[in-house]
Amino acid sequence: MKLKFICNIARGAAELGFALWLMVALAGPVAAVGQQAQDQSVPQRPSTVQPDVAAAAGDEADPPPGDEAVETMFPHLKDTRYWLSGQMNFIFQTHPPFHADYSGPNSLRPHYEKATSRVLTLYTGMRLNNSTELLVDIEEAGGSALSTGLGLAGNTDLDIVRNPSLSKAPYLARGMIHKVFALSKDKIENDRNALSLFDELPRRRLEVRFGKFSMVDFFDVNSVGSDTRFQFTNWTVDNNGAYDYAADTRGYTVGATADYEDRNWGFRFAEALMPKVANGIDLVWKPWQAHAENFEYELRHGLIPKKSGVVRLLAYTNYANMGIYRQAIANFEAGFTPVPEITAHPWHITRKYGFGVNLEQNLTRHLTAFGRFGWDNGKTESFAYTEVDQTFAGGLGANGAWWHRKQDRAGIAFVTNAIAKDHQIYLADGGLGFLLGDGRLNYGRENIVESYYTIHVWRGIYVAPGVQHINNPGYNRDRGPVIVPSFRAHMEF
Repeated sequence: MKLKFICNIARGAAELGFALWLMVALAGPVAAVGQQAQDQSVPQRPSTVQPDVAAAAGDEADPPPGDEAVETMFPHLKDTRYWLSGQMNFIFQTHPPFHADYSGPNSLRPHYEKATSRVLTLYTGMRLNNSTELLVDIEEAGGSALSTGLGLAGNTDLDIVRNPSLSKAPYLARGMIHKVFALSKDKIENDRNALSLFDELPRRRLEVRFGKFSMVDFFDVNSVGSDTRFQFTNWTVDNNGAYDYAADTRGYTVGATADYEDRNWGFRFAEALMPKVANGIDLVWKPWQAHAENFEYELRHGLIPKKSGVVRLLAYTNYANMGIYRQAIANFEAGFTPVPEITAHPWHITRKYGFGVNLEQNLTRHLTAFGRFGWDNGKTESFAYTEVDQTFAGGLGANGAWWHRKQDRAGIAFVTNAIAKDHQIYLADGGLGFLLGDGRLNYGRENIVESYYTIHVWRGIYVAPGVQHINNPGYNRDRGPVIVPSFRAHMEF
């Protein structure tokens, strides 16, 4: 059995090897351009730590947390008001058979599985003037997920499509207008990226965005634990598991954000639409009924003297057609439903709210620690992200410049997830969430350890082996533990 499992892993790695070869083949036409020009680079997402943080912390402070700029397949144009870039991300994962006393409709399957996900994104943008820009991203996501994405609160692959019946056609991922209002005359340098094309920004400013976006483009961002392209892939390591942020099945919503930024701190707010049903693809276009408010305060100051760091405090509240676990249990005990059914209720708007803390701290110039804590009122149905009511996460991210490979990265993280008592009883009585449901439940915290190493192969091509170890999958002591090896192939262009 072990030999068969090893052979299957090798087969999956070969499949990704073909994808990697295809990346190189497609890159051929632009390689000549790259040989004649100096390599340019682009950050993976908008910088949330301004260049003057280190100076504010002291002249001898280490630079702010973050990775080296990402090398791309070919140089990005500078001194232009246009933006064009893209990425391809393939993640192969598998797991061997594991112990399970029983399984239900929404369980992680206990026999051998393998799956490969893919996400392809084209980023475009145009700066209309010195304070306004239009950003449009087209995306295609597909492939498969272990157990079709069910059975884990901390799912092992954030890139998966949780509803396999969705169309495989490309779709509009982001489409927004970004406006900057200057509140001071002095400027700071800005690293142009797919979500901000400006070369410089006012030090004190108000940034307003309106359109379609992902809430975690701007909230709960972490420089070493937020990106499946180069870092971790587990849902509850890359994001706060208890942050049930407004999103459709693919992770996007429609709304507006306002972000006030000053020298050492910032405050952002977002108003967004909620889905019609849990994990649904359709949004409710009646914001006076279903809506979400998000708040985050960010202090760019290290907890260790002379070391840069960031503290982010998050709060959110959702109003949507969500069920109440205690009411679903009461209906089951009264005989109204054969098992607890969180969706067995007429249309009514209920509220879910939660809080989070996001910390990152430079330990050395190339080693950064991070941590997250999250909590929500677990009496209300888990609706948009995952089935977590409390989470603690922590880990380390290392930059390869430490060992003279500046484009490499490595990391290790631990996360422990929990659900509230009403949520536990609901699952123990046979209820199904949009992710979990073993038919029964011998409750225990879901504990996950993840590690990875990202290797820069050549000109924007990266590969990354990794592994995750999961105790009590789906909060069930009667199942697991589970080991999930993975292999990622990625290209930036």
